[in-house]
Amino acid sequence: MKKIYGTLKKRYGDLRWWPAKTPYEVIAGAVLTQNTAWANVEKAIANFGPSGPRPRAVASASLGELAEIIRPAGFFNQKAAYLKSVTEWFAMYSYDVKKVKCEPLEKLRTELLATKGVGEETADSILLYAFDLPTFVVDAYTKRLCARCPIDAGKTYAQVKKYFEDNLPKTVELYNNFHALIVINAKEHCRKKPLCEKCPLIRICGRVGL
Repeated sequence: MKKIYGTLKKRYGDLRWWPAKTPYEVIAGAVLTQNTAWANVEKAIANFGPSGPRPRAVASASLGELAEIIRPAGFFNQKAAYLKSVTEWFAMYSYDVKKVKCEPLEKLRTELLATKGVGEETADSILLYAFDLPTFVVDAYTKRLCARCPIDAGKTYAQVKKYFEDNLPKTVELYNNFHALIVINAKEHCRKKPLCEKCPLIRICGRVGL
């Protein structure tokens, strides 16, 4: 794992994810990015205006108003309800990032997973990128990397997450950058139809299944 991380970091550097002005914008983006391209999320975020999405504004908006704002992200009626739910969760902490960060990570993760529209990837993205808490985010790109290298990390989200966390130093900075590196390399090289020739991992990857 460390060799893969070092190789990707040498190629791409420190990516400093997630692109957002505020922690709440990260929360909103984590919900809006479900089943859509990031370009569509950016359009939806832009519809909130120059200050971006704000929790009190989202809480006070009607579902119809909110759905119209986030329409570019797709599944807008569904996502409007999800965004309302996660905003209600944030309201339990008075929209205060410091109050959230005072709570145990597992407690917060359990609460988020009990929130409508928040699955494991969304919950971990919120905790890592909005609140700087050390929980590794697993997505389709991560599983693709494991399958092709191959890395025997397991099949389920929980298994892959545990594997990465067991084999890496438990730091926010590393988890943040490693996930970002996996994503950018998957988009540039490790695609569904891969472009292996110039991939930085070509000497490491076994290219299983290709």
